[in-house]
Parts: sequence; C-alpha cells; structure tokens
Amino acid sequence: MFSYHWPVFDLHRLRLLKELHNRGTLAAVASALGYSSSAVSQQLALLEKEAGAPLLERVGRGVRLTPQALILVGHAEAVLNRLEQAEAEIEASLTAPGGVVRVAAFQTAMLTLMPPLLDLLARRAPGLRLDAVQHEPDHALSVLTAGGCDLVLAEEYAGHPLPRPAGLDRVELGIDRMRLAVPPGLPSRLAQLADQRWILEPADTESGRWARALCRKQGFEPDVAFHSTDIVTHIRLVETGHAVAILPDLLWPDGPPPGPELGHRRIYTCAREGTQRRPGLVAVREGLREVYSKRVGSPAP
Repeated sequence: MFSYHWPVFDLHRLRLLKELHNRGTLAAVASALGYSSSAVSQQLALLEKEAGAPLLERVGRGVRLTPQALILVGHAEAVLNRLEQAEAEIEASLTAPGGVVRVAAFQTAMLTLMPPLLDLLARRAPGLRLDAVQHEPDHALSVLTAGGCDLVLAEEYAGHPLPRPAGLDRVELGIDRMRLAVPPGLPSRLAQLADQRWILEPADTESGRWARALCRKQGFEPDVAFHSTDIVTHIRLVETGHAVAILPDLLWPDGPPPGPELGHRRIYTCAREGTQRRPGLVAVREGLREVYSKRVGSPAP
C-alpha cells in the first residue's frame, strides 16, 4: 500500500521517468544514458517511494506509466526546464563564460572544427572548458534530450531529415557540399561508376543511407567493398586508388578537391531550450559559426 506524504523528488530520477515516457522501454532509457536496465528500474522504484504512489505497472515483459506517473512527468518537464533556465540566468549574470560545455559531434566536425574551436575559445574564454564526444547525429540528439550533453553538432542530408524532438533550440551553421571523389583516371560522373568498388559509411548511418540512395537514383547499387565510419580511411583508399567515395567540402582546408557536387548536408547545432542563454553555450556557438565560415565559407541561408 502506498501512503501519501509530502514528497521531495530527486531530479535525476525525475529525468529518468521523463525519459521512460519519451522512449517507451527501460532498455531504451538505459541505452541512451549508459546504464543497465536494472539500475534504471531501481532508481524508478526509489522515485515511487518519494512520490508515495505507484508509477509503473507491468504489461507483458515491459512496463507502462500509471496515471500518477503521467502527472509527475508533466510537472517534471516543467521543473527541469525551469531549473536549466535558472542556471542559464545565473551564468549570464557573470562577467565571463566559464564552467564546462559538453558537446556531442559527428566525426568530420571533430576532425576539422574542434581544433580551431578550441584554439579560439582558449583566447576568448580561457575560463571555459569544452569536452567533446563523437556520436552519430540521431544518437547525439537522444543523448542531448536525456541531459547527457549540452550541445549537439549534427549533420542532416537533403531528403533525409532527422526527427526534431520537442524542447530543442536548433541553430543552422551552414551548407556543406558533398562531392564525388575518385582515383586518377576514373570517370568523374556518378552514373559511370557502377562497376567500381566503393567505400561508404555503414547503411544504418545517415551518410550511408543518403549515399546509397544517390547511387540508386542513377540506376545502380554501389559495390560497397569497404564500410567505415572513419572518414580518414575513405580519403586514404581513394588516394591509393582502391575505392570511390563521396566526401564533404568540410574536409579540405584549402578548398574542395576537383569533383562534381552530388548534393549537400546541413550542419547545425542543438541545445535544450532553457540552456541556450548560458554564456558558455553562446561562446561555443559563436565560435563554431566563425570557424565553420572560415573553413567552408557557406553560412546558413
């Protein structure tokens, strides 16, 4: 039996409940936050004691939220958002950006934008620390909504839009053009490369799906002999004559290599609403816009 008492809620457990509401299963919450399902279950059991009401009920092999849990979720979203706004306002009242900004970014951005961004921040905001982790955009957005990072630097391919979770502030950085990259002596038209060996990102990535769809529109299924998320490997196999690839302008500091443009991707940042005014986040976003513009020269339209 649950008895009512004046509750004092643990904010971390409230976030877990909110994530369960959004993701649907304990396993999905555990995967997004890097916990075990049993650890998530134990934390939610403690939240039940704090609430003095049942929050979960078994349905087959899974669980669903009780009406009391749904009430709590609605208030939890408002409470967590207001607390992040309060933190942002406190930071904004300080004279200079400080603290830590945790960024999740895709590989090309980590390779090309992160070094000059760190140099710029070291000069302009020496009290600010930037930590970064590499994630594919869809997973990075999931980590962001769960509170596992503060800012996502993501890519989105034309015709392949990513989901846009509610409660996120999205700012466009610019357009990154994608070009065919072939070893010397090979044709420079996509339709003429049906018999070549390709290196592409795996088919379950945004880039991999987009590139395969592009080839199919030209009437052929690419012979993907090499699957890798490491863009440096793509460059090396093209340079040594072993594969054909599609590479972004962002890779080349002195301008893109010769090759026809095949399309583009949009580069953007996302933060949780309520945190975008944090001076550290503002400084990182402004720095990203500057280093991106210098690298590619195509600001967001």
